[in-house]
Amino acid sequence: MKKITVFGGGTGTYVVLSGLKKYLLDLGVVVTMMDSGGSTGRLRDQLKVLPPGDLRQCLLALSEASLLWRKLFLYRFEKGDLAGHNFGNIFLSALEKNCKNYQEVLKTAAFILKIKGEVLPVTFEQVEIGVMYENGKILWGEKNIDTNYQEKSRIVDVFIKPKNAKTNKLAEKRILDSDVLIIAPGDLYSSVIPIFQFQGIKKAIKKSKAKILYVMNLMTKSGQTSNYKASDHIFDLEKYLERKIDMIVLNNKSIPQEVINWYQKEGEKPVVDDLKNFNFSAKIIKGDVLDTRFYGKDKNEKFVDKRVRSLLRHDPNKLAKILLKNI
Repeated sequence: MKKITVFGGGTGTYVVLSGLKKYLLDLGVVVTMMDSGGSTGRLRDQLKVLPPGDLRQCLLALSEASLLWRKLFLYRFEKGDLAGHNFGNIFLSALEKNCKNYQEVLKTAAFILKIKGEVLPVTFEQVEIGVMYENGKILWGEKNIDTNYQEKSRIVDVFIKPKNAKTNKLAEKRILDSDVLIIAPGDLYSSVIPIFQFQGIKKAIKKSKAKILYVMNLMTKSGQTSNYKASDHIFDLEKYLERKIDMIVLNNKSIPQEVINWYQKEGEKPVVDDLKNFNFSAKIIKGDVLDTRFYGKDKNEKFVDKRVRSLLRHDPNKLAKILLKNI
């Protein structure tokens, strides 16, 4: 059975995991633990717990529990003191306050949600991320970086605080034992790259014999990857990985114009495939991995966050089939 380990934590990671869990694989995920926005940020600040949001997403992606449990973990309160909070986030935070360690938290949640796979936080410490822009500006906090939409200057460096934060040893071991490492699509500088700033993760990846596969983002991200082409994503990832990427999956299905128009209003656009202009050693895999649904188009959908993100997504089933053909 192939051992596949995914890196990430947001919507893109959810898509990769939910597609792959349908197959006979030893599946796991190393989860970013730097989220500081929304319900997660409030719980982190007020209760001094580890950020639960990305863990919740990954647990749900791997869950084979009843629909009711999955709906509960997705449920957001709309009114009162809990408005904006997610039940799953509160549940994980409550577990943390009642368990002897975070391993027990994850074991309990995994039992309830009947997950198929292994969910591993990159660290059990409270960690903050920071970035430096080309103009010399330094910005701290995942929430601040993620919402710095108007920034035109490129990000040139990423840091974590504390600098020597301890890596989850189980995550290091899993990387060393894996056959394939998949970097999920997601916000490059607030979700993906910070994982590779942990020295334990970096060393394990460099030592690992596993192939590295990257699922290319569909759209650019204002303030993080504005005007980025496919090559920019690869150059930046390989800089922090300190290893070459072996395979790159790109969507070649046309994106509906109404979706492009919506993103243009946000200063974002489809990632242009320019990889043929560079001498990348990676195998380039192209295919239709586009989800045809436009998330947020339905006016009856309710969003707690004022700014709706990830309207366009990879299709979990299409993506899983392409991944399985190449790993």
